[in-house]
Amino acid sequence: MTSVNSEVIRPADDPQIGNLATPINSSAFTKALINNLPAYRAGLSPQRRGLEIGMAHGYLLFGPFAFTSQFRNTGVSDIVGLIEAVVLVVILTVCLSLYAGVNPLKPISTVTTPKTPGNLENSEGWSEFAGSFLVGGIGGAAFAYIVYEIFKSGVLQTFGNLVQ
Repeated sequence: MTSVNSEVIRPADDPQIGNLATPINSSAFTKALINNLPAYRAGLSPQRRGLEIGMAHGYLLFGPFAFTSQFRNTGVSDIVGLIEAVVLVVILTVCLSLYAGVNPLKPISTVTTPKTPGNLENSEGWSEFAGSFLVGGIGGAAFAYIVYEIFKSGVLQTFGNLVQ
């Protein structure tokens, strides 16, 4: 009698390395979703990957820092959120630069991502990625700050009153 698990979860290649194909990681939806992220999208340069990932990180880091820092109930909470987001992006860029300096190995292909980006196989690609991550992260945090200031100023409410 066969087990249900043996039909649903199977080894993707070598079962001794733990690369298993499950209904979650080997489904067409999951593969399409993961392979369209900038980290795995085909045809992107390291600069473009770093810029997209940095913009997303900078944009998303502003809010938690602005609304949950120790300055959350003061008038400077928004600028503190921007500064903290930029500082964290700089720290993450330093970490990426350190990783680039140790001659990283080729990315490992898995069931979900069988085609790994070839331009992140060496230190030069990771260095380009890190530099673009810094630019994108600072730009994303600044954009989030500007959008927040526009909403906070009430400009959009003024346009809403003109429609009536």
